[in-house]
Amino acid sequence: MEQINNIQVVPCTSSNYLKPFRVHYNQNGTKKSWDCMQTHDSVSVLIFNTTSHCFILVKQFRPAVYMTEWERSKPKPLQPAEEESAEAAPAEPKVPEDDKAGEASEGTSSHQPPASAGVTYELCAGLVDKPNLSLEEIARQEVLEECGYDVSVTKLRKITSYRSGVGVTGSKQTMFYAEVSEENRVGEGGGKPQEGELIEVVKVPLHEAMTFAFDESIPKTMGVIFSFIWFHSNMSPKYKISTNV
Repeated sequence: MEQINNIQVVPCTSSNYLKPFRVHYNQNGTKKSWDCMQTHDSVSVLIFNTTSHCFILVKQFRPAVYMTEWERSKPKPLQPAEEESAEAAPAEPKVPEDDKAGEASEGTSSHQPPASAGVTYELCAGLVDKPNLSLEEIARQEVLEECGYDVSVTKLRKITSYRSGVGVTGSKQTMFYAEVSEENRVGEGGGKPQEGELIEVVKVPLHEAMTFAFDESIPKTMGVIFSFIWFHSNMSPKYKISTNV
């Protein structure tokens, strides 16, 4: 999962998943404009395994997260005082051009972060891009493909729906809850390799859930945090187990 190399950043001239556009409008007599992105709505599923009393999450590499971390790790321009200090410092010996080329060929740039910087923990989720299927049917497919559990649509409980990326996309995500057991497990999950998916299924024990949710060293989506809080408020009394709040 974390063997990432040969990274190239190129303009996105067309896409099946997003479409940038600019909106001009008047608000209370003031002319305004806003850059937006048209994207698909999505579904997500909080999966709880009643056999092992753990949550089923997915872990995957996200290029957008990685590139954000890469930009953050780039050396910042020197401030005036720093420039003066650098000029006053003794000059470093020059490295022959052939040696420089050799150093560049051995690896990536010095500020490039490790691939793990782009790996996140998430709820099982997918795009709403199949007009002939209901949200529940799409959610069921995602649970099967990503996590390997066969869940009936009648067993999916809607938690809520909300807007995500309101500053740019305004797309809607609908979140479901599903209880599974080892009897429902029919495969390993991992997504569809033919579609470029490379997903690792992760188990989070119920008693560690809230610690996991608020541990900032673990990269995760807001959906994970919100859904764990929802479970603590609505479902944990059923199992009479502390979620370690």
